[in-house]
Amino acid sequence: MLNFARVKKQQLILIAAGFSLLLLLFFFGRTIPDNKNSPPPVVEKEKAVRLTTDEVIAQAKAKLSASQSEYLARLENSVVRGDVKVQQIAVYKQLASFWRDSMHHHVMAAYYTGESGKLENSEKNLNFAARLLLDDLLTEENPAMQYWLAQEAKGLFERSLELNPANDSTRIGLAGCYLFGNISDNPMQGILPLREITEKNPSNAYAQMMLGLGSIKSGQFDKAIDRFLAVVKVEPENLQAIFHLAETYDRMGDKADAIKWYKEAADKVAVPAAKRALEKRIKELQ
Repeated sequence: MLNFARVKKQQLILIAAGFSLLLLLFFFGRTIPDNKNSPPPVVEKEKAVRLTTDEVIAQAKAKLSASQSEYLARLENSVVRGDVKVQQIAVYKQLASFWRDSMHHHVMAAYYTGESGKLENSEKNLNFAARLLLDDLLTEENPAMQYWLAQEAKGLFERSLELNPANDSTRIGLAGCYLFGNISDNPMQGILPLREITEKNPSNAYAQMMLGLGSIKSGQFDKAIDRFLAVVKVEPENLQAIFHLAETYDRMGDKADAIKWYKEAADKVAVPAAKRALEKRIKELQ
């Protein structure tokens, strides 16, 4: 089994969170379950606990120092009479910068980027903020926070689609909110748009990756393999898909294919510690 210390199991899901999240799996995560033949866990939808945006902001503010709180209050109250919309956009951008650069709180940074995107009707900013929130959704364990992230990202993706209904990447992101956010009792709301996109364009790696991750979540490892193979067919250097192939084969008990793809990942990874972790797993499987 993988012995990388403890990490959230949801960090298996890595769509666009970047290479740093991939390394977290190597350094801090145990992602292969002990019993490969056991059925996937049943995840009960959280019904009672929901977070409001005010509560999420309050939780973030609770970690500020007195001087940071004072600065933030001045910034939030800086909109005066005149061209309020222009001022509010500027304030939202400053708030996003504060949370991103000073506090390294990317959820709050994404939230305020999204707020400015709404006022600007900026497809670019709406999608950027929504993708950041979706990335956090894919690694979040708290059901209440999952729901909030999914609803926020969903709203931004929907707003973006009003501006450009033909953007498949936006449709894929919206589907991801339904697949992983527990915001609907009908999983097909997420699956059908993705299938439609991949049927129209099998080379859409983002949609294939999302379907692969959805298959992992539902324990359909064979289907996940097919999706990840479709990704590496069009993007041979896609390290995330390569790693998912290795781990999924590992979960299925297919040592030969797991070794093959772990070796592929080890050949491509540039971080020495990550390479050593992969090589260790390869030796354990041999």
